[in-house]
Amino acid sequence: MIKKTIALAALATVAAAGAAEARDQIRIVGSSTVYPFSTTVAENFGRSTEFSTPIVESTGTGGGMKLFCAGVGTENPDFTGASRRMKVTELENCFGNGVDNVTEMKIGYDGIVIANDKTGPDMEVSREQLWLALAAEVPVDGKLVENPYTKWSDISGDLPDTEIEVLGPPPTSGTRDAFVELVMEEGCEGPLEGIELSKDEHKATCATMREDGAFVEAGENDNLIVQKLQANKNAFGIFGFSFLEQNSDALKGSVVDGEQPTYENIASGAYPVSRSMYFYVKNAHVGTIPGMEAFVAEFTSPRAWGPDGYLVDKGLIAMDEAEREEYREKAMNLTPITMDDLKK
Repeated sequence: MIKKTIALAALATVAAAGAAEARDQIRIVGSSTVYPFSTTVAENFGRSTEFSTPIVESTGTGGGMKLFCAGVGTENPDFTGASRRMKVTELENCFGNGVDNVTEMKIGYDGIVIANDKTGPDMEVSREQLWLALAAEVPVDGKLVENPYTKWSDISGDLPDTEIEVLGPPPTSGTRDAFVELVMEEGCEGPLEGIELSKDEHKATCATMREDGAFVEAGENDNLIVQKLQANKNAFGIFGFSFLEQNSDALKGSVVDGEQPTYENIASGAYPVSRSMYFYVKNAHVGTIPGMEAFVAEFTSPRAWGPDGYLVDKGLIAMDEAEREEYREKAMNLTPITMDDLKK
């Protein structure tokens, strides 16, 4: 029985290897924010090399991680893009499914913008005010209550006298994760001072978005959010700076904590809602799926991710030369990421 099991396992391995060899097109999944960058590199790669143009799917950061970590073999993707760093639990899932060697590439920076139609109201807002507008519960007279604010002007007379309606990404999105960390968890500190909460209660109160229609989960399709903002001039949307850049003829970004969402402000760290973006390589597929090493070389080339590269035209905020060189070396050497790396 044991010999039969071993023989069947060997046959399955051979079959999987044969199937992988039969796939001649790279498959990429992941973040909707990273999607325009992955797609642009894929198109340039397909035009300039002997390899087929990779297939790129926008699945969201969380969805991409699940697909990427599901296993090794032709039915599983080769790369995933992420608008936040991989979580320890996600790498554990990879390891549990036999995806033992994963290389991490930081590809640059992005800002999360709060944007609206150019003909809509101008917005200068603080992270504290954003939290008060979007949290499920807020303090009133020293007690937590269901969010009572219906208009921005209910929070401050300096804000627009319009209904609060914000279109944002779902919990599976890396943009949502980053927005919660950089806006909600920062903005809640002042209002919650003096409110007695346990550590877990405090975290939940800071991070939980309201569900009464003021915050609307609009899915992973940032282009759909843009269309909805054009249809409703008073609504605001949450998405990556790159989408604001691509739609700058129709949309404008809000000033957050006194800073405009510009390339310079995000690159310098002055704009407070900024995050790193990543790309992950399934090392086990390199050498089996044609073109993976060449694709990594294209993505990490100066003409792609450099300060004058074609990805900057798509809204990427380039890393400095030293950081680009660091991640290019790791990527080209297929240096595996470890649990300790993710805990730093």
